[in-house]
Amino acid sequence: MTISASPRLFVTGATGQLGRLVIDALLRQVPADSIIAGVRSPDSEAARGLQARGVALRHFDYDRPETLEAALRGIDRLLLISSSEIGRRVVQHRNVIDAAERAGIGLIAYTSLLHAETSPLALAKEHRQTEAALKASGIPYVLLRNGWYTENYTASIPPALAHGVFLGSAGEGRIASAARADYAKAAAAVLTGESHAGQVYELAGDEAYTLTAFAEAVSAAAGTAVAYRNLPEADFKAALVGAGLPEAFAALLADSDAGAARGALDETGGQLSRLIGRSTTPYRSTIAEALARG
Repeated sequence: MTISASPRLFVTGATGQLGRLVIDALLRQVPADSIIAGVRSPDSEAARGLQARGVALRHFDYDRPETLEAALRGIDRLLLISSSEIGRRVVQHRNVIDAAERAGIGLIAYTSLLHAETSPLALAKEHRQTEAALKASGIPYVLLRNGWYTENYTASIPPALAHGVFLGSAGEGRIASAARADYAKAAAAVLTGESHAGQVYELAGDEAYTLTAFAEAVSAAAGTAVAYRNLPEADFKAALVGAGLPEAFAALLADSDAGAARGALDETGGQLSRLIGRSTTPYRSTIAEALARG
């Protein structure tokens, strides 16, 4: 559906994995000239691709406050996609919130973490601090507390197929993940809809699974035996470092799996499917898509 008299919508991190999908979803609902993409590198190929679709670009660098207020002038609603720079997020997000306050933004939607206020995940701390900054700003806001992306696990399919083992540290914890595009569609629905200010959405997939079930689904789809092997958190981190991941990122993934073992990534409220107006993408479908891409 296309709405008339569209508010001016701004998407930060617009060339990132989630940002690009949000732009895709918005373009199916509103005119391209109502969408502004905040990008760190306007001359990048990804940015030029957005521009070719009729989306305006504005230079927007979380680390350079002088780029932010000017970029947000004339904007009605802002999607603040959380920074990927763990450890720097709070400062970066506060830079954006401060600029949004000065620019007179009418609504900020922020991509937080599932059950951020109680989550045991190490990731949650910076999200809690950002949520507090939003509350203190006085700007109307919406919290999109995103659960796990199924793609976080499908990224491990190639080594799992190569070795016949899917490693993790989630035990029998259930993970209610959804495809990244589902979360993008929810963000677009909030940006283009009404009466979302003040809402806290706990967003997760309709179907929860264990990593044992996930490995079984990979086996069935690939026609190759893959078994889930559960490791202690420290051992899983060491395995990830041994596979070439930076130590800090390996620690984050291992911590997240350990949190999943304690139920941190499970959620049965169905808010994501209600926001997007359909069932969330089954994890088996995301597995099949990952295998089809090779």
